[in-house]
Order: sequence, then structure tokens, then C-alpha cells
Amino acid sequence: MSNDTTQPITPPRMADVAELAGVSKMTVSRVLAGKSVSQKTLQRVLEAIDSLGYVPDASAGTLSSGHSEFIVALVPSLMSSNFADTIRGLNDVVRENGLCLLLGDTGYQPDQEALLVRTLLRHRPEGVMLTGSSHLEITRKLLRQAEVPVVETWDASSDPIEQSVGFCNAEAAAAMVRHLHARGYQRIGFIGGASALDVRGQQRRTGYLQAVSSLALGAPRLMEYGESPITMSHGGESIGRLLDKWPDTDAVMCVSDLSAFGAIMQCHRRGLKVPDDIAIAGFGDFEVSRFCTPTITTVAVAPYAMGRRAGEMLLVSAKNRREGVPRPKQVCVTGYQVLQREST
Repeated sequence: MSNDTTQPITPPRMADVAELAGVSKMTVSRVLAGKSVSQKTLQRVLEAIDSLGYVPDASAGTLSSGHSEFIVALVPSLMSSNFADTIRGLNDVVRENGLCLLLGDTGYQPDQEALLVRTLLRHRPEGVMLTGSSHLEITRKLLRQAEVPVVETWDASSDPIEQSVGFCNAEAAAAMVRHLHARGYQRIGFIGGASALDVRGQQRRTGYLQAVSSLALGAPRLMEYGESPITMSHGGESIGRLLDKWPDTDAVMCVSDLSAFGAIMQCHRRGLKVPDDIAIAGFGDFEVSRFCTPTITTVAVAPYAMGRRAGEMLLVSAKNRREGVPRPKQVCVTGYQVLQREST
């Protein structure tokens, strides 16, 4: 039978720091707030904090100062390397400025985004980065009432909550269709997801339809399959269904490089050569597009640069907010580039 009577360890308190340093709690509070104390007192308090492993409660400081030490970022999926690159760019700017990043995954669900916004606003973040410009009205209301700086990414919205940085998904998709047509392809299909919650995917679908119409390429060849996030397996299944329905298709644009990779692998299994028998194009310039065989023609959209720019915009707005001066209202268009590779 065990005689273990170990008591649970309790975290050190400010009073413990004050006792060890031989000062008052008020003095410890002044040190934590960055206010003036003698160098000797400052050294004693810092040594006591290190010795005890004391971690200050940030909430009290946040309430008194009206701001915190972190930026919130919400993305639809952590599976996407492009969203990860956007976060990496944002985080690099945030870290360079002595702040921290809080990350939330909305799962492409608008109500989940609203819940995360409501929860995280309680901690008074310095700024919020959202993905896309399609949000529930309650999300917009919460952010506007909180008066927190907001930057929407991955969409150059003409009517952002406050600011946005990104590109037009429809225009980029249409540019890819025009690129395929210029290379001689006439019977061009589109592979996307079946969920309307992937707004960027729907915008790319719109761009495809607009280009097919303007180029007079006949009836659209749409294959929409799978819930977001779209994966390689969705692409493999979709290309099979599309070719069963339109076997004479000579080129396909996929909603992402992941689905394009899956489509290419399925073509290999069917004995089809890419691009000799059918051309496959993707979207996003994922790493897989550069190392696939064949390499995948795609649309590059600079997600890391997008994240860095969003961070810079948020920090400027946060500074203006603290100083009580008007915050900028800006739509930053990052652009895109069609990259010709082996698959077309």
C-alpha cells in the first residue's frame, strides 16, 4: 500500500515574490508593469521571479491597460500548407515585435469562427487576422463593437470589416483557364469541392465558368465532390467521375494543388499520360506541385508575404488605436502568377 502523501504543487504568487525579494507587493507590481524602481530593487525582484518560476497573470494587466500581448489568427484548416505559410509570415512579424500569436481553426464553419471570435475577444487582443471576407453578421458585429484592428486575408475584399490583403480568386482561376486555352486545350473541366462553405473554392469555380463562357468553350464540365478541406483523395475520385462523364476532356483545372496531385495519380492508374492524354492544373503552388511527376502547372499566390503584410497592417492599426489616432483603411492587393510546369 502506498504511503505517498505528496501535496499538490501550487504556483508561486506575487506575495511569494515580494517576500523573497524583501519588498512590498506594490513594488513587485511596479516592476511587472515596467514602472520606475531603483536598479537594486529591480534586480532583487527579477532574481526572485526567476528563482520561484513566477508567471504573472496577464489578465489583470490586460484589463488595466486595455490591450494584451497577442494577435489572434483564424484559418479554415491547419491541413493546408498555404494557410500554414500565411500563419508563418504573420507570426514572424508578430514575434519580431515582441508579441505572441493565438491560432484558431474554424474548420470552414462560420458559426465556429463566430464562437472563436467571441471567446478570444474577451482577452482583448491587439488585432485579429481572419481568412476570407465571408463571415456571419454576428462575427462582423462583435469585431466592430470591440473596435479591435482586423485584417481579412486571401481575398482583396472591396468591403472589408476594416482592412484586407489578398487577391481575387475568381480572376486567378479565369487566368488559368485562359492559359490552358492559349496552349491549345478546348475541352476544359473543373474539379472542386461540393461544399458552399469553401468560399474561395466557390470563387475559383466562378472564375472558371466566366472564362469558359467568354472563350466560347461550350458547356462547363464541373465535377464537385467532397467536403472541405479538399484532399488528394478527393482529386483522385473526382477525375475518375469527370472522365466517366466527359471522356474527351483534354484539360482539367483543380481547385487546389492537392486535388491536382490526386487527379494525376489517378490518371497514372488509368494508364493515362499527363499531359499527353490529358493536362492537369492546380491552384496554390503547394510544395507537392514542385516535386510531383510531372510537376504541376499552378497559380502562385504568395501566402507567406500575405501573412507578413497582414501582420504589418495589424501592428500599425494597433499602435494608432493606443495613441488615439485614426486607423488606416486599406485594401492591399497581392496579386497572383500562373506558373507553367510539366503537367500542361
